[in-house]
Amino acid sequence: MPEISRFFGISILMLWREHNPPHFHAKYGEYEITVDIHKQIVNGKFPRRALNLVLEWLDLHKEELIEDWTLAQKNKPLNSIEPLI
Repeated sequence: MPEISRFFGISILMLWREHNPPHFHAKYGEYEITVDIHKQIVNGKFPRRALNLVLEWLDLHKEELIEDWTLAQKNKPLNSIEPLI
């Protein structure tokens, strides 16, 4: 699973040829979630502070995430996305 960003101990990952809707995975320690890029629906469990950071990052990089999703569907290399700082 390619890592497209990392910040504050949170890894943001996206799989190639993944099922719709467009989404990404986030890992933090033993926690893992999937996040719908358009609807911001979260599946899984994450500490509240880490989840808020992921959602803030999503708001800042939605267009880049959609671009990576399109690349992933074509099995092409993904672009790195700036971390939250």
